[in-house]
Amino acid sequence: MSVQQEKIKKLVELRAKARLGGGEKAIAKQHEKGKLTARERIDLLLDEGSFEEMDMFKLHRCTNFGMEKKQYLGDGVVTGSGTINGRLVYVFAQDFTVNGGSLSETMAQKICKVMDESMKMGVPCIGLNDSGGARIQEGITALGGFAEIFQRNIEASGVVPQISAICGPCAGGAVYSPAITDFVFMLKGVSNMFLTGPKVVKTVTGEDVTAEDLGGAVVHSTKSGVAHFAVGSEEELAQKIRTLLSFLPQNNLEEAPRVECNDPVDRKEDSLNEILPDNPNHAYDMYEVIHAIVDNGELFEIHKDFAKNIIVGFARFNGQTVGIVANQPKAFAGVLDCNASRKGARFVRFCDCFNIPIVTLVDVPGFLPGTGQEYNAIIDHGAKLLFAYGEATVPKVTVTLRKSYGGSHIVMGCKQLKSDLNYAWPSAEMAVMGASGAVSILYGKEAKTAENPKAFLAEKEEEYNELFTNPYQAAKYGYIDDVIEPRNTRFRICRALAQLATKRETRPAKKHGNIPL
Repeated sequence: MSVQQEKIKKLVELRAKARLGGGEKAIAKQHEKGKLTARERIDLLLDEGSFEEMDMFKLHRCTNFGMEKKQYLGDGVVTGSGTINGRLVYVFAQDFTVNGGSLSETMAQKICKVMDESMKMGVPCIGLNDSGGARIQEGITALGGFAEIFQRNIEASGVVPQISAICGPCAGGAVYSPAITDFVFMLKGVSNMFLTGPKVVKTVTGEDVTAEDLGGAVVHSTKSGVAHFAVGSEEELAQKIRTLLSFLPQNNLEEAPRVECNDPVDRKEDSLNEILPDNPNHAYDMYEVIHAIVDNGELFEIHKDFAKNIIVGFARFNGQTVGIVANQPKAFAGVLDCNASRKGARFVRFCDCFNIPIVTLVDVPGFLPGTGQEYNAIIDHGAKLLFAYGEATVPKVTVTLRKSYGGSHIVMGCKQLKSDLNYAWPSAEMAVMGASGAVSILYGKEAKTAENPKAFLAEKEEEYNELFTNPYQAAKYGYIDDVIEPRNTRFRICRALAQLATKRETRPAKKHGNIPL
């Protein structure tokens, strides 16, 4: 065998060794836990045969605590690029089979290189997290590695889409990188996110809590809102990420890819003319409205299980990606609370970052009252939604279906917050408050002296509704551009988006705004 052949043989052997990560025993242990390896996850996520690996032969440099004897090629993370539906992405996948996926200085360098490349090429960066946190043996250099990653997350924010998948434990400082990214996926029953684990919680607060109850996928997708998606399997996880990316542009200078639309733009949906109950206090399902008007009835919902009184997600009109923001009358009558406000605000800002038009469907009776909301800063959270809408320069189309009262009318994409086209159904009620509340304030004293107070107030309510709670009052002032027949909603939105395709809007030069956090 020639010298060259010997060297090639060695390369092949080293590659095979690197692909084994922490070795066959560690891989078997990973599989026993119901988890895939880093490389298996990448294979699931990317188009077949497209993965181009980087830094396969990188090794850590730590000699503390006998670490020089624990050397694994690649050092606990698999990094590189590939394609998803033919579009370039950069990806890193932490390898739990190598030192529990713990982050070393060299591992951080590998991740940072991938993030730098994604910025340079202007393409999404996807992180598959499965790590015990910072490598204790390395001390401060591991913490410095985390900080280097965070800084890149910050610089990439709003420039390229960043997606995090939590495929195992994610604790301590490690949680901050996913938290900065645009979308966080978690695996039910497998992944965790918390600053301090159950043992530390027990020591400090005396609380007995499991890892799942403290920071599991269900907790973060329903209670905290840290996770946008909770999925049941690694296969579903990979498919969801692929679907999400199909709605997004590669970077903030591009438009989202258009797809061929076979759903007629001028399709009339007669069911919408009958969808609203006669009693304005009765609920209906906003999902039915959304499915009726978007291309092929398809909505890719974000934060589905969190703050269900507002719906956010991606859909298409005539093949064009839009962000949908809609109140849900079926959940708490569609009121805005702390969680719904910040959920909506974050989504609106994401759409604005990446040139995605925003379609808002309004049926909101107000903000949720009470000490629970006020003590949790509903004022600040409501202001976030207001700020997000007012700051957004992408095309904005708002359709008011029924109620739009008080402050909640303003924060849901009203004309004064630079919404471009505002439509209303004939059933729209736009006022400071509902007729019942308004009449009790305006005519409370007179009602007490009336022969029949109930009949008197009912009469005044009817009068108030006729005078104020209808869309023509708002239209009179130009706050509504047109009152439309419900069944024509799809056609009017499609036409509006076509009209707004060339929109250019500049705002005063500044470093950045100071959104109330």
